[in-house]
Order: sequence, then C-alpha cells, then structure tokens
Amino acid sequence: MVKIIKRKSLGLQPVYDIGVEGDHNFLLESGLIAANCFNKSHSTAYAYVTYQTAYLKANYPTEYMAALLTGNSGNKDKIKIYIARCIDMGINVEPPDINRSHIDFTPVGKKILFGLSAVPNLGDGAIESILMARKENKVDFKSFPDFCSIVDLRTVNRRTLETLIHCGAFDKINENRNQLVQSLDPVISWAQKRAKERISGQMNLFDMLGGGTTGDNSETKSFDTAPRLAQVTDFAPQERLKKEKEILGFYVSANPLNTIKAAVDIVSPVSLAHLGDYKRKKISAIALVSAVKIIMTKKGDAMAFLQLEDLTGQAEGVVFPSTFAEVEEYLQEDARLIFWGKADSKDDKVQFIVESVEPVEEAQMIIVELTVQQARDRRIQNNLKSILQQQAGNDKEGGKIRVVARIGTGEEGKFVRLDRKFWVQNDRAAVTALSNANYQARSTYILPH
Repeated sequence: MVKIIKRKSLGLQPVYDIGVEGDHNFLLESGLIAANCFNKSHSTAYAYVTYQTAYLKANYPTEYMAALLTGNSGNKDKIKIYIARCIDMGINVEPPDINRSHIDFTPVGKKILFGLSAVPNLGDGAIESILMARKENKVDFKSFPDFCSIVDLRTVNRRTLETLIHCGAFDKINENRNQLVQSLDPVISWAQKRAKERISGQMNLFDMLGGGTTGDNSETKSFDTAPRLAQVTDFAPQERLKKEKEILGFYVSANPLNTIKAAVDIVSPVSLAHLGDYKRKKISAIALVSAVKIIMTKKGDAMAFLQLEDLTGQAEGVVFPSTFAEVEEYLQEDARLIFWGKADSKDDKVQFIVESVEPVEEAQMIIVELTVQQARDRRIQNNLKSILQQQAGNDKEGGKIRVVARIGTGEEGKFVRLDRKFWVQNDRAAVTALSNANYQARSTYILPH
C-alpha cells in the first residue's frame, strides 16, 4: 500500500489525468507523482462485471430481474421501472401472497413473486412473524380469521393487515378486499381473545378435539368461533387499483393501462420513459393521469400540472392557460388519455407540454389492408404515401388520426405502423380517398366498442 505524505498543486505534469478539477496530484514517498487515473486493472474489473451481468440477464432473466427488484426493494420508483421492464421481457410479477411470498422477490418458473420487504408498513418484525407462523404450522393459512389467530397481532397490527389486504396478499384465499377491510375489527378482537386464552393455558372443546377455527361462515355464537365476515360487495375495479397504488406507490395486481396495451403497441406513441429523446418535436403519448394540480397565474388565468404515468415510467405534464380551457373537462384523476404536445426540459427534468388531449376510448385509426405483393410493390407504396400526405392537411408533421397497414391475411397478417407524417386529419375523407384508389381501408376505434 502506498503512503501519501503530502498534497500540493504541481501545475501541468506529464501524467494521465481524467480531468478532475482543482488540486488533485499527489506526491508519493518514492518521489513519483500520482494523479486520478483509471488504470487497466480497474477497466478490466468493470468489463468483467458487465459481462457477468449481461450473461445472467440473457440466460437467467427471471432470476436476474428478481435479484434486481430485491436489491431496490426500498425504492418505489425503481421497482415500478423494473416491473415495467419485466413486462416487456414477458415476465409476470405477481402480487404479494400471504402463503407464498418471502422476504425477497422470488422467481417461480417464468414469474416473479412479489417480496414482502417491498411492501410498505411491513417492518422486519411483522415479516418475521408471518414467516415464522407459516413455518411452524406447516400448512397454508385457510382464511383471514385463521391468519389472524396464528400470527402475533402485536407485530402484525391493524395497519399492517390493512396494507396486506389492499396490496392483494389475501387475494388467493379471499379476493373480496372490501369484505376483509370491513371485518378487520371483529376478527382482530376475536383473534386477540384466542391468543390470551392460549397464553393462560385455557382450551375450548373444539381445540381439544383438534377443530380450531370454524372458518369464514361460522356464527359468532361463542368466544371460540370465528366471526362471520361482513357481507359486502368488493370495491369497484378502479377503486381497488387506486387503493393498491396508494399503498405500494404503483400497480402490481393489474394496471388500468394493461387493457389497452395491445392498442398502445399498434399505434406506438412515445413512452414516457423515452420522453427526453423527443425534445422540441411534436409527439403523442398514451398515459394515465394520476394527479391534477390546478393553479392560477399572476394574470388570473388557470393552468395545470399533471402527474402522468404509463407502463414504462412517469412524467410531469404542463397545461398552459392557452390550452387549459379546451382540455379541462378531460383532466380527471385516473383518466386514460392520449396527449399531444412537445417534450421540454426544465431544471434537468423533462416535461410534457400538453397542447391537446383525447380520451383513449374516442381515439380512431385507419387500417389499410395490403397483400404481401402489394406491400412489396414500389409503385403501390408511393401512391399510398401520396394519398395519405394529401389527407394530412397543412400540418407538416401529419394529422392526429393514425394509419396502420395490415400486411397479409388471417393469423399471418402483421400490423405495420406508418410514420407520423402519414397520419390524416379526417378519417372519413381519408378512407374515401383510399377506396377510390382501390385500396381496402376502414376506420376503427383503437379500443373495441
């Protein structure tokens, strides 16, 4: 190990320097000068680790992504990004499961089971209590009362139970989350009394006979029977997902955008994760509005800041006063919208400057049917481009109605997205023009109606 005896600026010296500002050269005891160098051994170590990482991701993708999620279990933003990456890789991340989940994210075949360490409001004590109860009983929890009667409710408290319910940990044994929430107090009270009786050494007749709890549907006739769960309907799907996101910070059991993923893949708007690659260009993106903040400018005009998210990430949307009045009615939380505008940066943060919006349910596209032979014919290609450019209007970057070519027939047919400059202004006029030129074309909604 080299000992540095003093430090001072030596001006320009004939040593390799990667450009660290200020006084950075060191005088060694041997009389030599050391600078901030990136030597070959250091470079080799980085390259080797990079190779190992790439090898694992290519050959063991599920295990690799599970380890990546586990390593970032305390960072909600990164978990969301990595879950989106798993989806792109064809790996499904399942919600927490009270009977199967472990501390870490666990690979199960081609799926990943959500790790308990990434669930908020679950301390180490609560997780240890759940895993210990599972290990000691050597059987799955059969019901919610069964779970509460076995775990230590001093560590797995009411807040923890509510968190586990809303994030889907009990869905495999009871998918009615509202029923479990409404039954929390009576079940906790019953379970605490059972725990006190066990501690005092008292046992009831059912326990001596090996019966235990009588299940979800038993009447509360005595101290020893589990209370009947509240007979209520479950939360509406949208409210269910909203509560799940409030707990976790992201969706895991489902995503409001999952139902339109196929449409997103076809129309291929810009994803929020790559918004920074399209600065000062007119773009569109399909996103969910997770938050809306309306403010008044100094002139008294209303504008809005939006929190947008899609399956790849999040971004801030800005609606200036000149646009606000036109789009105000659509700016609602949990609304799925197609946003038009431009990407811009402010304080090293990319923003989506919203110029107009359109509900996904109302968005349309034109599908042009082509045979393989037609798609290869240069003359037919040029004629099709010419017609579409005429229908694009005066906007140099095209219209707002997307055009997709379907090449081939049946299951072998493939969708090909046409460039933004070939989008049209009016679907009916464009379909008529294409039909008059002997093209088979039709207008349809992006989502099935």
